[in-house]
Amino acid sequence: MTEQQNDRQTDLRRGLRVEVASLVYNILEVVVSVTAGLLTGSAALVSWGLDSTVEATSAGTLIWRLRAEERGADQRTVLKRKKVALSVVAAAFWIVVAAILYEAVSAFVSRESPGFSWWGIAILLVSLVVNPFLAWGKHRYGKRLGSPALKYDAKDTLICEYQTVVVLIGLALTQTLGWWWADPIAAILIVPYVAWEGFNATKDAWSVEPDEAEGAA
Repeated sequence: MTEQQNDRQTDLRRGLRVEVASLVYNILEVVVSVTAGLLTGSAALVSWGLDSTVEATSAGTLIWRLRAEERGADQRTVLKRKKVALSVVAAAFWIVVAAILYEAVSAFVSRESPGFSWWGIAILLVSLVVNPFLAWGKHRYGKRLGSPALKYDAKDTLICEYQTVVVLIGLALTQTLGWWWADPIAAILIVPYVAWEGFNATKDAWSVEPDEAEGAA
């Protein structure tokens, strides 16, 4: 095995570690935020948690895709896994769009202010610190491996930082000023991003042709 191949194997292993860390942390985000959101009636927290399921799905499918290359799979197999991974992520995006809209509309109908949850605030604040590190790792190894999929995932993680700030502002306005509508609006502000990423993931999935085997991405 050449030095260049050894370096790529090292980068593959490190990229896998970053995605495993992302998967574990996003599962924690989902459990804590969705539970806190359901208990307090916060559409924004539930929506933010549901969006984390997309990141968890993305991390899981990227682990599956990178494992194939690490174990020496042929180009066609790597591309086939990429197509499946993108298709799963795209489906997850559209499911989340529907779930967020349902939660937001329900909140507008009930007009009830969500309760306060230290657990919800805590996971949002922790995410403000953790997500930039995850995004940096994904971008670094996506660049070193020449993998648009990893860099695409890094962008998703960075935009999640924006979503975290939006949800924190919405919860702050609800709790301090009693603006019950700030919570569902914060949830709705997440929808355009999720829908756009769903569209892009769907387009990318359709563009991958494993039979042509024109380079693994």
